[in-house]
Amino acid sequence: MMIPACRLADLPRGEAHRLDIDPPVSVFHTDDGELFAIDDTCTHQDASLADGWLEGCEVECPLHASKFDLRTGAVDAPPAKLPVRTHEVLVEDGMIYVRLSTEAPNLPPCIASRLAGGPA
Repeated sequence: MMIPACRLADLPRGEAHRLDIDPPVSVFHTDDGELFAIDDTCTHQDASLADGWLEGCEVECPLHASKFDLRTGAVDAPPAKLPVRTHEVLVEDGMIYVRLSTEAPNLPPCIASRLAGGPA
């Protein structure tokens, strides 16, 4: 499924744009001009990675400093242990589109429990 994210001209380099879908996805525009899309929620705790710090091809979670590779979704610093999903990014006629992954997301325990009907 292709989802329109935003116009390329509206996403400056070094910034992120969060898509309020379920689960949320963020598009990152690196300082080098590359575009990446990953699940927006840290796999450790409910924090928006779009609010984190972008450096090169990594984003650092604003809560506990876990870093995620935008290219692979891999986490390289605790406390997060699971990767985030990555999604395909396409630009057509100046518009950024995201093709969502079909893999299951790695949601933090607080969200996974809530979705399963358990205590928050």
